[in-house]
Amino acid sequence: MQSASDRHEYPAHWEADVVLRDGGTARIRPITVDDAERLVSFYEQVSDESKYYRFFAPYPRLSAKDVHRFTHHDFVDRVGLAATVGGEFIATVRYDRIGADGTAASAPADEAEVAFLVQDAHQGRGVASALLEHIAAVARERGIRRFAAEVLPANTKMIKVFTDAGYTQKRSFEDGVVHLEFGLEPTERSLAVQRAREQRAEARSVRRLLVPGSVAVIGTGRTPGGVGRSVLGNLREAGFTGDLYAVNKAFPEDLEEFDGVPAHRSVREIDGHVDLAVVAVPADHVPEVVAECGEHGVQGLVVLAAGYAESGPDGLQRQRELVRHARAYGMRIIGPNAFGVVNTSPRVRLNASLAPQMPRPGRIGLFAQSGAIGVALLSRLHRRGGGVTGITGVSTFVSSGNRADVSGNDVLQYWYDDPDTDVALMYLESIGNPRKFTRLARRTAAAKPLVVVQGAGSAPQGHAVRATRLPRATVSALLRQAGVIRVDTITELVDAGLLLARQPLPRGPRVAILGNSESLGLLTYDACLSEGLRPQPPLDLTTEASAEDFHAALSHALADETCDAVVVTAIPAIGEASPHDAELAQALRSAAAAGPAKPVLVVHVELGGLAEALSAATSTAPRARTATPAGAAAEAGAGPTGTGTTGAGTASTGAPEPGPVATGTTMTGASGTGATGPGPATAAPTTPTGAPPAPAAVTGEPAERSEAPEGAHLIPAYPAAERAVRALAEAVKYAQWRREAAEPGKVPEHEDIDEKGAAALIGRLLASGQGLTLGTDETCELLGRYGVPVRRAIPAPTPDEAARAAGALGYPVALKATAPHLRHRADLGGVRLDLADEEQLRRSYAELTELFGDPQQLRPVVQAMAPRGVDTVVRAVIDPAAGAVLSFGLAGAASQLLGDMAHRLIPVTDRDATSLVRSIRTAPLLFGWRGSTPVDTPALEELLLRVSRLVDDHPEVVAVTLEPVVVAPHGLSVLGASVRLAPPPARDDLGPRTLPVY
Repeated sequence: MQSASDRHEYPAHWEADVVLRDGGTARIRPITVDDAERLVSFYEQVSDESKYYRFFAPYPRLSAKDVHRFTHHDFVDRVGLAATVGGEFIATVRYDRIGADGTAASAPADEAEVAFLVQDAHQGRGVASALLEHIAAVARERGIRRFAAEVLPANTKMIKVFTDAGYTQKRSFEDGVVHLEFGLEPTERSLAVQRAREQRAEARSVRRLLVPGSVAVIGTGRTPGGVGRSVLGNLREAGFTGDLYAVNKAFPEDLEEFDGVPAHRSVREIDGHVDLAVVAVPADHVPEVVAECGEHGVQGLVVLAAGYAESGPDGLQRQRELVRHARAYGMRIIGPNAFGVVNTSPRVRLNASLAPQMPRPGRIGLFAQSGAIGVALLSRLHRRGGGVTGITGVSTFVSSGNRADVSGNDVLQYWYDDPDTDVALMYLESIGNPRKFTRLARRTAAAKPLVVVQGAGSAPQGHAVRATRLPRATVSALLRQAGVIRVDTITELVDAGLLLARQPLPRGPRVAILGNSESLGLLTYDACLSEGLRPQPPLDLTTEASAEDFHAALSHALADETCDAVVVTAIPAIGEASPHDAELAQALRSAAAAGPAKPVLVVHVELGGLAEALSAATSTAPRARTATPAGAAAEAGAGPTGTGTTGAGTASTGAPEPGPVATGTTMTGASGTGATGPGPATAAPTTPTGAPPAPAAVTGEPAERSEAPEGAHLIPAYPAAERAVRALAEAVKYAQWRREAAEPGKVPEHEDIDEKGAAALIGRLLASGQGLTLGTDETCELLGRYGVPVRRAIPAPTPDEAARAAGALGYPVALKATAPHLRHRADLGGVRLDLADEEQLRRSYAELTELFGDPQQLRPVVQAMAPRGVDTVVRAVIDPAAGAVLSFGLAGAASQLLGDMAHRLIPVTDRDATSLVRSIRTAPLLFGWRGSTPVDTPALEELLLRVSRLVDDHPEVVAVTLEPVVVAPHGLSVLGASVRLAPPPARDDLGPRTLPVY
């Protein structure tokens, strides 16, 4: 690659795949001597105007000297990067290190001149912006801190690339040239710009897959029941609004049409543009198909074929080659081993999946890696989504299979600003990039609810992602901190999703309960208490209650300012006055229409054949249902061939759904006043996600339904009180998070923090090794620079030295054994407290040695007594995948045995610190439980903020443990501390945008 004179080997870690502004992909890599012909060909395709802007003069062709200069780099002082599509250059960037006089220089010079050239056909795609991010990261790695660029005033596009990047810059004009200088350290604005570009690019890349104007199904066999032919039929029956093509190289040459759509032997034969290709050929034939699609300009692929990473090492290698091949042509992939994608929008009507029937249109977005779980979700929504008078359905559905390329993060980027999606439901077998997922989830949850079931799977096979070392419970806690509604089963996923898609968010935890069954009301009351809600005593309307009684009771409850939500319990009753389902639905709907906008849920228990009798009594009740297509698919597996069933992980799918009689009937509510969109969470309750779901017809649904009024809320119903209350509790917690997220808090400034002094100390200590645990003196010094004093513990290897230490500290003192098996184990008797004089100290020393052995084993220390209080523990750790995490709990069995620890991502705000202290189950011990004296929680919160600042300011501090921290009624004392230093793990969230590496 490079000649012997070059100073560094080829930096393969600079290679990266990126998503461009229009959703296509490109590969960025260093330019080498082997690229001479590519460079010349690239330059020939650049317009004369662009060449003039680059060289400030007419420059029709590159000389041999130019080609040599632009392809020979030392990868230190001279670096060139190229963006490629299909192996050919579409843009280049280079920097040359310069000295103070502007001439070529070497380190320690820290400035470089940078220049770009983008083919005219690819200008406007964000190529230069992506290249700037990557060349800046390379320059920082090589010790360059500033870029300089000279641009002609007429070259406004390139000036905009520099000025929009968000770096701190200087600008001047001299001799007809604009001179720009800017620092390369990431700033808050540059990161914001980078992430906004990332969101737009990744969202558009998914949009190209979900909103195609044309689809080709490749591998459409002539035998009925085959995968390709099934998908083609599903697309046709769904009424896909774009152009549709059937492709199979085995078609006769004279075949012009197949199953009513144009037939071709190859994608190359299609005259029109193809946006999406559904690949349903065996894995061995996929590379040929990918090449044909790439050369024809196809924008994205859904690969249904199995035989990849799920099948072993050979399949894993095949999957890596598939992703590299597709990205080289600018295409993104859903799959392989995928179940497919669905978009129910009437503008698209895309069913490029193995689901034999289009799901109901609606406002819920679904993502699942596993095809089996995806089918189960569709089946549950199909059964639960309809009811007496209303429906709820799906906006988009993605089952990603092996998730080799497009992941849940990409789909989140799309849903964030998708006007057709109000609620996002995700089944994730793993979270490959927790840091990025948490960031995206926090932003999405601020706009619309995000409900997640996390399976027990590992990172997707073939992905070069860092594995998290955090316990599963910690990851779940961090997701909740980001606003994610974390549930355990797909039944709970659907329960919560239906409520959030249909009802406004509750203002608080106060719940009114009313119904015609005292027992069911009490069950609901108990369930509310178990979930931390504040229920009012149930109102029993008796079994003789009429629809008018329900209407009056619900109207009264909604008007009551002391209640935030209403749960209606209903059981069938015998008698002429008993309301039928349709009557009850109408009563509840009209009451909700007239009352304030509060969430209403129904617990509707049906017995025996009563539903059929009720159905016969009214024309608007559902008829007896046949098996739904999605349900049938769930019973049969994952479709005609089983393709896309990558396994469901170990997350339970919850209790089996009841049959047609016992399913929760769904009734429409009305437009409740005040439901005008998301709005601030502190305002009157609104729908959590914007406009209410619009009613839509049910394709192939055998039941007759009366449509909900325009702008109506739908009232969800549940077959069990526990399920309804659990969904409501999640909505209450999410609403509280939304209110708090509107005012996220601040990271306070502490004037007594010595950040520079701490950095110098860390530098000196790390100079002696790559990773080390600090000694007592170094630990105390480092923590002291951040205002965290540690009570010193003086080693006492003999009784005489213990006496001298106590004399220096002043009585009373504590004598502690610090051997690993006794450390922080006061219950074993290795601690003696309140030793008032030397006699007590020597006697205690003798007792400890007699009980536990000689001092060399005990490692005794003497420490000054601290004021009595509650023992707590504070920890901070940098996880390679999730980032820096701060944890808090009570010391001892509470945190070790019960796992009663709370966690927050660093940097921690004042609001985070306050909630962290109150999040543990044993928090009442800090606030005067059973008449004890409350301790100084403000001092504890300040300690948490200072530790957070230390780890955030110095990523070399990879672990901190303060144990015990004794929190007294006034102040606190840190009695034990340990700090570990190491070179910080690379932070991919601060670097340039890249796709996951293969």
